[in-house]
Amino acid sequence: MPDREIIVPESMKLIPERIGYVPAVKVGDTLFCAGQIGRTAELVVIEDPEQQFIAAWENQRTVLEAGGCSFDDVVDMTTYHVDLATHMDLFRRVKDRYFPDSQCAWTCIGVQALAHPALLLEIKCVAVQRRS
Repeated sequence: MPDREIIVPESMKLIPERIGYVPAVKVGDTLFCAGQIGRTAELVVIEDPEQQFIAAWENQRTVLEAGGCSFDDVVDMTTYHVDLATHMDLFRRVKDRYFPDSQCAWTCIGVQALAHPALLLEIKCVAVQRRS
């Protein structure tokens, strides 16, 4: 079995210290990203829906890049949404700025709640690093 590499971008160093998980684990060419949310480096959840969605995508980009990947390398994505019907149009508009449709397998799930009461979204991805 290939070695596992723990991925913790500098802007996310508080996550393992305070919350107890890592942002990603890389095994071979595959990067398994933990769910990313719309929060600051200080772990403060952003309450404005659009800004929260933007921050979640930026956090996802940060994790992918720290693992040597980009959005182009994502092969599987699961998004978890609180109040899906209310925010889906806004979410899709923000998503399309970062991650156009038809780039990977995507599962979109409506949930009752996430880890913090102000959270509206969590984005979980698996990426396979392309070989040059």
